[in-house]
Amino acid sequence: MTRLHPDQTFHFEILRALGVARYGGSDAAEVLAIIDKLEAGNFESWYRAWVTLAERVEASISATSQPVSVRDAMFRAATYYRAADFFLHGDPDDPRIDALWAKQRACFDRAISLLPIPGERVTLRADGFSIPCIFYRASLEAAPRPTVIICSGFDGSQEELMHTCGFAALERGYNVLTYEGPGQPTVRREQNVGFIYDWERALKPVVDYAVTRPEVDAKQLASIGISMGGYLAARAAAFEPRLAATILIDGVAEMFSNFSFGMPREMVAMLDSEASRDKFDALVAKMTAPTDMKLRWARDQASWSFNSKSAWQLMNVARKMTVADLGGKIRHPVLVCDAARDHFFGDQPARVMEILGATATHYVFADDELGASEHCHVGASIEMNHRVFDWLAGVFGAAHREPTRR
Repeated sequence: MTRLHPDQTFHFEILRALGVARYGGSDAAEVLAIIDKLEAGNFESWYRAWVTLAERVEASISATSQPVSVRDAMFRAATYYRAADFFLHGDPDDPRIDALWAKQRACFDRAISLLPIPGERVTLRADGFSIPCIFYRASLEAAPRPTVIICSGFDGSQEELMHTCGFAALERGYNVLTYEGPGQPTVRREQNVGFIYDWERALKPVVDYAVTRPEVDAKQLASIGISMGGYLAARAAAFEPRLAATILIDGVAEMFSNFSFGMPREMVAMLDSEASRDKFDALVAKMTAPTDMKLRWARDQASWSFNSKSAWQLMNVARKMTVADLGGKIRHPVLVCDAARDHFFGDQPARVMEILGATATHYVFADDELGASEHCHVGASIEMNHRVFDWLAGVFGAAHREPTRR
């Protein structure tokens, strides 16, 4: 694929913004027009370019704008505010982190209020934290419908999920319920709760809520996890018998190797001893000096999303993030997606397949397959949703009626 920017990290995040255009999250020319304003290695240039675009799109709405125009502009502005926030987390006290999120939420909420069937925010109680959710009905018909429950991963929001696969599900007649748990944007910002390894604590209350809604067919519930959500959803599925299907976009066997890349054995051994915490943290600080953009962002985002000032503490949570012991515990069908050019998780989907065995289906988006071989098939959402929802329709055993029109 032709690089959208010389820096791989910027390239991928630009592609991510372009990739949500099909489902109303951006407009291609708007995104392409700011590329020349992005200076490699300069996170501030990234912030300035995206916040300027977001403000311009938001300001384009006037008192005479039609509801559809308002909705479309607000969805785009929300995406651009989220993009502006992306590289700011190196300083957790930066006031822009919360200010940008408030703006993206205000824009997004205005947009979903103008959908044919408005989205409905709800907050659920869990063990030690609360879970923000948004429920989207596929139809005003009284009959209960199949429902997909979707979570993101390391750095994504539930708002972005709608442009990734949520609207694709609505168009196919599924209700959609998005949510965020510990470590994810809203929970981290508002509750200061970082990632947990036992994600069933986040999913169970969401399923509890879903099955109370009359629009939901409690026997046809599917869980989808995006990016690191491929671990989160897989872990939770082993403890949630009410699910009929789980979809991993893509499969993640464990998280420790992603955080410990290049770490010598002697350092890994330090994680077994609390007495080694300070020495370990000092060594990690030297290893992740902010010269490489990818490492710099990963370090900043990990510290922020795990709500941890200690690399030792963070790594000990990451060590527990594994599906190695889940073989045989997931009783329903699982789709394990796989991107041939994934620069984050590599061969991990294949490892998930080895663990899950006969309950799982492995679908590889190859190098030459319609551009869908990037991490989480970014930039190829139509092709990705085609494969994912055709598989799910096969599991549920029926086509779905009267897709929602946006």
